[in-house]
Amino acid sequence: MFRGMSVEAPMSWCLCFKPKPNITNKVRAPQHPRSRQGYTTSITASQTNAMALTFEVLGRFNRARAARLTLPHFVCQTPLFMPVGTQGTIKGLTNSQLEEIGCQIILGNTYHLALRPTSELLDEVGGLHNFMNWKRALLTDSGGFQMVSLLHLADITEKGVTFQSPVDGKPMLLTPEESIQIQNRIGADIIMALDDVVKTTITGPRIEEAMYRTLRWIDRCIAAHKRPHDQNLFGIVQGGLDPILRDICVKGLVERNLPGYAIGGLSGGEDKNSFWRVVAQCTAALPEDKPRYVMGVGYPLDIVVCSALGADMYDCVYPTRTARFGTALVPEGVLKLKHKAMADDTRPIDPTCPCMVCKNYSRAYIHCLVTKDAMGSQLLSYHNLYYMLQLSRNLHSSIVEGRFPEFVCDFLHKMFPKGDVPEWVCDAMEVAGIDISSCCAPFPSCQEDDSKNMPEEVSLVR
Repeated sequence: MFRGMSVEAPMSWCLCFKPKPNITNKVRAPQHPRSRQGYTTSITASQTNAMALTFEVLGRFNRARAARLTLPHFVCQTPLFMPVGTQGTIKGLTNSQLEEIGCQIILGNTYHLALRPTSELLDEVGGLHNFMNWKRALLTDSGGFQMVSLLHLADITEKGVTFQSPVDGKPMLLTPEESIQIQNRIGADIIMALDDVVKTTITGPRIEEAMYRTLRWIDRCIAAHKRPHDQNLFGIVQGGLDPILRDICVKGLVERNLPGYAIGGLSGGEDKNSFWRVVAQCTAALPEDKPRYVMGVGYPLDIVVCSALGADMYDCVYPTRTARFGTALVPEGVLKLKHKAMADDTRPIDPTCPCMVCKNYSRAYIHCLVTKDAMGSQLLSYHNLYYMLQLSRNLHSSIVEGRFPEFVCDFLHKMFPKGDVPEWVCDAMEVAGIDISSCCAPFPSCQEDDSKNMPEEVSLVR
């Protein structure tokens, strides 16, 4: 239950908020990448409305771009991956460790933060940054994802979403206005509009209803947003797998001239061929001078593909969640440390990885821990997040330095050494204008892979 709130049903999620002073950062002039075919030079976002960010594209290859995203609390480089700290913490890692591995933005969840520690408490201490002592950027989602994840506890109407409290079972109404008010109190650098979220596997009129409601709700979110000087409101593109609905939603959101845009409603069970086509359609239609955020994407292969198609930002619980199951991310795919063959393997998780875990601990040691001690999942979480953040840095540098196609081919060659790159990846890269023929088997051998995002398990002999 929220502190100081009425228990009448449905109860309001938030009261008023206390605005904080703006925080600014100085940034250097963008460095131009070397001139090569397919690359263009820097462009800077025009600021026609009050916005609390700047977005400078430093380098491109066809649709892919590397940028500097300047937010009130931190200057970020894209493409970037955001670890998910649902209630203001990444399980198993300290803030100093997150800074050590290069984390730029942490994602928090409005629904869970409003439940605990409560938005009132966060407002009292000056926002989530102060509460968790985090000096870099934060992004909060709107609570809309819980429409899917807690569907059995939610009822959606034009007014908003009524959730059944997982704490005491009482109904709680979350409206677009209250979602924004809570996020204003939390104080994140980027806040998300409340959208009507449905699974992409659902078809029929419900998808159209959700898309149009998302557009109606964005205006209510804009009207409720009282801190545009130090918080950036992103709109979310909905429309399921219907290209017409996606196009309508993109156009409607772009007309509002928001600081940035997210592509929502994906990674919910749709096949990979549909997934990449929606990303390609939306990134092509969204503004060149605004950040593009594909929500819920955390598989390395998906991030490389989406970056090639022109996306900039990603988030997912996958790296830390899979760590808690004893799985490590490596260039070849995944390595399962609970496997009995790991018991006497004295090699590091990844001999090429410079992270603290790979430099100091063996597979055998971590195997022992993940079967008996929580420290195993902590070490794997550290490594997995390092892997994801290093992947983001490599994407950025390869675009800026004019070697993005080579980077993509090297990435795919390591993950698919036999050349069996999934057909959906081949198709996406063709649209992105990247020749991956050197790392692919003849096209008839490319395997359509809708159920897997990376190899199931790395060979134990390397």
